[in-house]
Amino acid sequence: MFHFGFSYVGLIYLLMLFIPNIVWAKNRPVGYEQYTGNENKFLMTLERIGEILVCICALVFSDFNIRKTYWAGWLVLSFLFMVLYEIYWIRYFRSEKSMKEFYRSLIGFKVPEASLPVITFFLLGIYGSNAPMLISAIIFGIGHIEIHILHRNEVYGKRKRKLPFRILKWILAAFGIVIVLIFLFVIGNRNINFLRHYKLVQSGVDEADYLMLGGQEQYVQMRGMNTENPVIIYLHGGPSSPDAYTTYGFSDFLLDDYTFVAWDQRGCGRTYFHNLNDDSQNETASFSQALEDLDNLVDYALNRFGKDKVIILGHSYGTILGSEYVKLHPEKVSAYIGAAQVVSLEKMDIYSYEDALYKAKAEGDDTTELEEAFEAFRQDDSISNMMSLRHLTSKYHPVAVPDKATMLAVRSPYFGVDDFRWFLKQLGDIEDYWNLNRQLFEYTFDFDADARSKEYDMPVYFVSGSCDWICPVDSVQAYFEEISAVDKGMEIIDGCGHNLQYSSPEEFAATVREVLTTSR
Repeated sequence: MFHFGFSYVGLIYLLMLFIPNIVWAKNRPVGYEQYTGNENKFLMTLERIGEILVCICALVFSDFNIRKTYWAGWLVLSFLFMVLYEIYWIRYFRSEKSMKEFYRSLIGFKVPEASLPVITFFLLGIYGSNAPMLISAIIFGIGHIEIHILHRNEVYGKRKRKLPFRILKWILAAFGIVIVLIFLFVIGNRNINFLRHYKLVQSGVDEADYLMLGGQEQYVQMRGMNTENPVIIYLHGGPSSPDAYTTYGFSDFLLDDYTFVAWDQRGCGRTYFHNLNDDSQNETASFSQALEDLDNLVDYALNRFGKDKVIILGHSYGTILGSEYVKLHPEKVSAYIGAAQVVSLEKMDIYSYEDALYKAKAEGDDTTELEEAFEAFRQDDSISNMMSLRHLTSKYHPVAVPDKATMLAVRSPYFGVDDFRWFLKQLGDIEDYWNLNRQLFEYTFDFDADARSKEYDMPVYFVSGSCDWICPVDSVQAYFEEISAVDKGMEIIDGCGHNLQYSSPEEFAATVREVLTTSR
């Protein structure tokens, strides 16, 4: 989005726009001039400004060129509207070239000579995720379409439709305006964020690519203002809940002093879809393989940025992967940070249940359903039973500071179609989702940090939200007190839940910066 460069697609569209108009100049309908004498000056000004802006945008942004993307459907759709525009002109040039022929409808479009090019360029703006083109098309459309509607009314006479049809017309118009505003808001925000991030990292690194890790190409995002800075490798939770496209929410506050690396781990997100033909059932997505993949990523970062060690920052399941990795490879890690550190999911859910049960009884609530859900979880700790239990306990564990991840995703300059596809997969059948990454989920459910080594040969810091009941603070605190490390600390961010990095992004980043500064 918003990439400057020549657009051959834009040039083709402009030729398809101007050539018929040049021919039309010598084939104007009889009496056309008498309709143009009293055109609204304001609408004419908008039309001219819009024309100029559309032409400029069409040529100077390479976003509109053909590329392999799931957004290509918008390009195809825009081209179809441009083809309709050409069909309209062919019909006109073959007619008697009267005003009625000029303003004759085409498959429901009352002023096809005006509306079709506007729709074409607006759709092209969506394809390129380019806000300037969207705004230009809207300005062009307001002036161009309205002028021709007024002329058409003069030619055919303004027919007053019955009330139900007028109501339907206004409903459809309102719906169309809402859709246009949604696209403008989302794409506009993404463009603003993109430009801000481009300015941030223009002398550093801002890359997203598929790197060969453990024999498989995996999606990695790297950002930072200065490649001389220390490197943080962020490990997402889940397992299989990638969030590289939203990490900018907190990592933006770290880029001055750190190079930030986010990664869609094997078996999820962009990495999953990139390897869909080779490993559609995630047969290679095991925990041991994840450790190997991470080690390959660490080695890549060390070599790429000329470092001896990296910082590992894990969230939720990422703390399982991170804590196990740093104990295996202390020589490559300068510090480990566990955000919402996992000790044992079973123990933590029991702790959360007992607290919820206590609060429910104190409030005089019927606890039958809660107790039955817990018993079902004890008998079968499947993901569906776990989620059912958490749904019931969450009533007694409100979060004071809401999670902003959804809005960060909507405004993200890094959000792509594969990110959305994976999000939909997570919202689908929970058992199918479980089976797709069964090996990782089974390892996660069996994980117990208390049964593993508690010796860390580097500084270790835990950061928790005070309202996190997936990884309760007291459970993390108990584990923290038992570990041995070169240096250690635990910070609690008040009011935040499990996704603390998205509830209070700036405070979370400040906490990360503070503990790392202490460890130097």
